[in-house]
Amino acid sequence: MSTHIEAQAGDYAETVLLPGDPLRAKYIAETFLTDVKQVNRVRNAFGYTGTYQGHRISVQGSGMGIPSMSIYINELVREYGVKTIIRVGSCGGMAPDVHVRDVLLASGSTTDSAVTANTFGPGVHYAPLANFELLDTAYHVAEKLGIQVKVGDIFAADRFYNDELDMQKLADYGILGTEMESAGLYLLGAKLHFKALSVLTVSDLIFGEEKASAEERERTFNDMIKIALETAIQQG
Repeated sequence: MSTHIEAQAGDYAETVLLPGDPLRAKYIAETFLTDVKQVNRVRNAFGYTGTYQGHRISVQGSGMGIPSMSIYINELVREYGVKTIIRVGSCGGMAPDVHVRDVLLASGSTTDSAVTANTFGPGVHYAPLANFELLDTAYHVAEKLGIQVKVGDIFAADRFYNDELDMQKLADYGILGTEMESAGLYLLGAKLHFKALSVLTVSDLIFGEEKASAEERERTFNDMIKIALETAIQQG
């Protein structure tokens, strides 16, 4: 048992899918896993462990933003021995060729969060990157499943509502989409030496009107979940 997780030692698998929404964690566990056991209810940040095609997998809700997510990552890795974390979340599409329901694989994550600046201090602009083994596996898994994906840089925003930010300039520099977690995930992956990857579904467009409903975000982004699960069981 850790500060924010009530699970006992051994309750989590070495590989964890990490959606922000606890209800998405519940959906993944009930829809894709068998022999499921709920291992965390604290603060309604639901956590589950079950099996997928004979492989033990856990799924844990992490909340919104780097600060909330970092709490769960630190405790999962330090207290429960987790070795691989795959974020499955939603994002806003930014690039001109990105559309609602597209699946994005974040090879790296730009951010305006102070998390990297505070880690390294002035003069160092650290570039948080995905684990290449996971990224490569996920890309080829998607190919085999017939799911088109786009690979590139994702912007992890410090604030959801930020009128001062020049989103168009970020898009002009090749940012595919924006969410609020990936840079923190990749930074902690480097610090704590676990494998990290963000697999994201585009839920809306930053420069357009199209968007998925809240229920669709919770329940119907199955392509990214399949990619994440297959990647989890195929990693070396």
